[in-house]
Amino acid sequence: MGLLPIDADILPPSDDRLFKKILTSPEGKLVLMDLISATIKRRVIDVVVRNNELPLGDTEEKAERFDVNCTIDDGSQVDLEMQASYIQEPVGEHRNLTGKSIYYLCDLHSSQSSKSKRYDELAQTYQITFCAYTVFPKLPDYVNSFSMRHDVTNELLSEAIHVIYVELSKLNETIKKPVENMTDLEKWAVFFRYASIPKYRETVNKVIESKEALQVAGSLLMSVSQDERERAIFRSRRMYISDLESNMKTARDNGILQGRQEGRLEGRLEGRLEGRLEGKLEGRLEGRLEGKSEGRLEGRLEIARSMLADAMSPDMISKFTGLTIEDIEAL
Repeated sequence: MGLLPIDADILPPSDDRLFKKILTSPEGKLVLMDLISATIKRRVIDVVVRNNELPLGDTEEKAERFDVNCTIDDGSQVDLEMQASYIQEPVGEHRNLTGKSIYYLCDLHSSQSSKSKRYDELAQTYQITFCAYTVFPKLPDYVNSFSMRHDVTNELLSEAIHVIYVELSKLNETIKKPVENMTDLEKWAVFFRYASIPKYRETVNKVIESKEALQVAGSLLMSVSQDERERAIFRSRRMYISDLESNMKTARDNGILQGRQEGRLEGRLEGRLEGRLEGKLEGRLEGRLEGKSEGRLEGRLEIARSMLADAMSPDMISKFTGLTIEDIEAL
């Protein structure tokens, strides 16, 4: 029945590669149909997975994509993806993630042929992102759907495109509910979020027992988890991602440290210059040391010599004294 042994080491179906593997396996058609039905809130009776891999000769993009691109029975296009790891974002925002969703959505919608069709006859397009972390902290619901509506009246402009986010990080209360009170989408969310955690295995198994499609998904997950090659690939990818995130954090921390050091150095330099010029330049250091008299030139040269002695770069010296790079190098 696809139940997971309580003490078994189960790989997380929230991993983007495993997510795609389960949904696109030959036995997984029922799983994919049921998951889409639960997400778009209407029964799907057929689905065809479309190839979305990039050509091997393309050196500008990664050769493998982990989203699931498919067409359902009424011709609507659906792209599902699992966002397992954080995308680098501005602090406190998720514009890169939402921008990525919109990019995929628009690209998929515009890929339809409009030959012999009116634009209003094009199929609907859905971009569905299951996300392992919180995207909308101010919105309490774990699932948030967006469409094209008027900013003030909320009037719907078109049913053509939909963006849906399912935030698996917001299931703390859902996991406490009796399984019989869970919606189909809540059951799928619980499966993806908690299947690999032994503490919740009993609840997950009750979820699996409740639907045939989830039983198939449980069997597929168990099969993948017992495959040593798949486990090796999972460990290798996890190590790569961890190393990449560590390197990026180190580079970011080094950048912050370097910025602070340069800021302190520039502050000391400005203070020194202001003291030596004794207010005569009235704060107009940059580009305004163009005095023609020999005395003023000598003063700028003295400042430049002092800065050179402090190992300042010619560019920075030129910025503060108005001397040319050639004049500075001649010193």
